[in-house]
Amino acid sequence: MKVNANTLRSGNVFDHNNRLYVVLKHEIIQPGKGNAVIQVEARDLRSGNKDNLRFRTQEAIERVRLDQTQYQFLYADGDEYNFMNNETFEQVLISKDIIGYPAVFLTDGMQVVVETHDGEPLRVEMPDSVIVTIVEAEPVVKGQTASSSYKPAILENGERVMVPPHIESGTRIVVKTEDCTYVERARD
Repeated sequence: MKVNANTLRSGNVFDHNNRLYVVLKHEIIQPGKGNAVIQVEARDLRSGNKDNLRFRTQEAIERVRLDQTQYQFLYADGDEYNFMNNETFEQVLISKDIIGYPAVFLTDGMQVVVETHDGEPLRVEMPDSVIVTIVEAEPVVKGQTASSSYKPAILENGERVMVPPHIESGTRIVVKTEDCTYVERARD
């Protein structure tokens, strides 16, 4: 669907020069003379490259809607991840390059949203946070619990995370899937 460039917002997907881009940031620039333009920082959905694009505010842009479907993670086979459509039970293989870093948090049966365009998977939307168990953490140093320092810990999937001093091995914590940062102790 054709829209004016000035309606582009973060998260929108658009077609430019036969490439699909997702908007990361946008800014409308009003020069002293001439017409306003919109500066867009966008990521190519297929290659992952970032581009800075500039459009006239009234320029027509082809906005694309991605199909969003609920899938269940089944298993990993090297750098390929197998997902099953919850409605049709159809299975699809998605490359680790499409999923990105959050792939380390995929667990059997996890529900994700797969965004496709013309049947081609372009993005996998993971949950914002997951509950994981700490398998290794340094012991608490007496008197250090009141300070705001963090200590390294290793999660069950092998990832390292910085946690508060009171967190010990065997503790279940909530971690952001985007960047593996500690959120809180899991409520059981």
